[in-house]
Amino acid sequence: MEDIKNFIKTLPTHPGIYRMVDEKDKVIYVGKAKNLKKRVASYFNKNIPSPRTRLMVSHIQSIQYTVTNTEAEALILENNLIKELMPRYNVIFRDDKSYPYLMMTSHAFPMLKFHRGVQKKKETSILDRFQIQML
Repeated sequence: MEDIKNFIKTLPTHPGIYRMVDEKDKVIYVGKAKNLKKRVASYFNKNIPSPRTRLMVSHIQSIQYTVTNTEAEALILENNLIKELMPRYNVIFRDDKSYPYLMMTSHAFPMLKFHRGVQKKKETSILDRFQIQML
């Protein structure tokens, strides 16, 4: 974790894109940022609400970045890299829907249901496709 903190200190505050790489040197996520330092640092906060994001962060081995002149340039570069590299954790929603999850209730006889959106009830657990693959 100390290495991550030191790396984040070296990041510029300019717009750009970042590529998260796993232990097999495969790009698992491409993102854009108005401020690279703030955006990359946000992945390493203690309170990451999304199980999908927590799982992705646990697989990060290194982070690469490219500084751009504008946010618009970053957006175009991000889009091109996602199409070229097809990273595992980038999801392109063509129908403007949120990311699909499986919801498991915590009743005496738990039920599995498809779920989109925010978890509202405390008596449920949200599982994403990456957690299900690990079961």
